[in-house]
Amino acid sequence: MNNVYINNIQKFLPNEAVSNEDIEEYLGYIGGKKSKAKKIVLRSNGIKSRYYVLEKGTQKALFSNAQITSNAIKKLENDKFLISDIECLSCGTTTPDQIMPNHTLMVQGELGISEIETLSASGICLSGINALKYAYYGIKCGELNNAISTGSEIASTVLSAKNFEAESDYKAVEQNPGIAFEKDFLRWMLSDGAGAMLLQNRANENGISLKIDWIEILSYAGEMPTCMYSGCEVSEGEVKGWRTFNQDEIMKKSILSVSQDVKLLNENIIEYTVTKPIATILKKRNIKESEVDYFLPHYSSTFFREKVYEGMKKGGLEIPFEKWFTNLTKYGNTGSASIYIMLEELFNSGTLKKGEKLLCYIPESGRFSTSFMMLEVV
Repeated sequence: MNNVYINNIQKFLPNEAVSNEDIEEYLGYIGGKKSKAKKIVLRSNGIKSRYYVLEKGTQKALFSNAQITSNAIKKLENDKFLISDIECLSCGTTTPDQIMPNHTLMVQGELGISEIETLSASGICLSGINALKYAYYGIKCGELNNAISTGSEIASTVLSAKNFEAESDYKAVEQNPGIAFEKDFLRWMLSDGAGAMLLQNRANENGISLKIDWIEILSYAGEMPTCMYSGCEVSEGEVKGWRTFNQDEIMKKSILSVSQDVKLLNENIIEYTVTKPIATILKKRNIKESEVDYFLPHYSSTFFREKVYEGMKKGGLEIPFEKWFTNLTKYGNTGSASIYIMLEELFNSGTLKKGEKLLCYIPESGRFSTSFMMLEVV
């Protein structure tokens, strides 16, 4: 089996940073009114700025998901690696531009390259790490010499006020404020962005590389209900897909919007994405706190910071906060791209030293899945 190295990481963030005060100037005002949930959610999540593909004041998308992903990939090109050298392209996203063709094929089209292997990973936050693991497997077993993996999201087009017009016309807020909050809640949580990694079977001759020691992915969907969803309606545990509704119902109920069962999330996210999985992984990997130099946790809100710490401790691995690294507050929650954007900043910071180890944590609340990954600086 080959060793697998991450030799370059880049990101692409569309347009300019958007402050908390300007969010609704980009996403728009639902029913022409300011959100009642905005201040509450922002105070809890701690996010100070984020990026959107939308044009201010018009809700017009200036980039597609395929475009921001290809822009991140193009930044990987240098005098040692050309886009035309790509053997495999593996892309993950929650928010593809279309149902068919798949997201990776559209990214490939933007790059203008042919005769490569492709894989498109769907899902939510784990889609980016699933894409990475496919590329990792291909190089590890010797089928590939190199691969590009990506995570990318365009949430703003889904969260745009124009997608809630029919629902607001039917006074859904007054009729069912709980459901309305679950949809409004995510408008202040999610951001746009893309990250890309170059994986190869040899480390960089100059500079650092990140050797992938292992990637663990665990799902608890067999025992947990649906928590975060789009394209369906969830009622009393029953999930009805969008195809079961007529066009008028899809608009009135805003079936295609992103929703979150906040109560279910708060009650279970730590147990099923931190405590249980880390306890299982520790039996297999025998991780020690002393060997972890950086802990990169992907969480949607600073509200979960202390809870993740306590969940890790309960699961058997206590990592002090001085080892934690996150950039949530300035880039927002970019879903599947978040771990890429965190690693990009740290990888290019000039602070990493050979021999250091990075433990990454990526949870997904869709139906409660999680991933932990260990990287070594070489």
